[in-house]
Amino acid sequence: MADITPGKERTEPALFLIHILTASGAPIALIALLAGARENWAEMFAWLGLAFFIDGIDGPLARRYKIAERLPRWSGASLDFVIDYATYVFLPAFALSWSLMLTSPWNWICGGLVVFTGALYFADNGMKTPDGSFKGFPAGWNMVVFGLMVLSPSQSFTIMFVLLCCALTFAPVRFVHPVRVRRWRMITLPVTLLWMGLAAYAILDGMALNGPLAWAFTAASFYLLLVSAVQQLLDRVD
Repeated sequence: MADITPGKERTEPALFLIHILTASGAPIALIALLAGARENWAEMFAWLGLAFFIDGIDGPLARRYKIAERLPRWSGASLDFVIDYATYVFLPAFALSWSLMLTSPWNWICGGLVVFTGALYFADNGMKTPDGSFKGFPAGWNMVVFGLMVLSPSQSFTIMFVLLCCALTFAPVRFVHPVRVRRWRMITLPVTLLWMGLAAYAILDGMALNGPLAWAFTAASFYLLLVSAVQQLLDRVD
């Protein structure tokens, strides 16, 4: 017998709006690509910032309303992976390869490694740890490439840092999820908000930070990069 639970016909189509919210990251990614093709990196990363915001709210909404159970035909996880690969990996790799951050052939080598290791990471069913953190560098290239572009380190540092992150993709090292990891969250969340605020300021100022703002952005970046690894090390010492 068909399920005629009162109100179901009204609520389930409304729940599909959460999938539409997730899928909106696809046209946003296309707009970001077009901005990058014009070498307007500030606009490109502004659009990626919007995609990052959507990615931060669609998952909690899906879990809150049990979308996987109530709309089993549509895989929110698969949809999320498609959008995340485009916005977290492919477009940042494009920026790394197409901008003047690296000379040839390093731009193609580093960009190719980013999309290659990122694809493998998204296929890893063991990427999440019990405490909510990531196992291995979580392909957060949108933040890494953005930070490198804003801080403008030397080419040698950029190459070495990109290669290090690619290698850490497959390492048994934890990386923080700012919301899901409860340990030190009272510190991690404000640092994350600080990073986002400084990133927005950099975008508005033409992809540049100087003086104390640059130092604060660097400190926040390294905190987010290393905090879970430090916790992992402390657990081993204990």
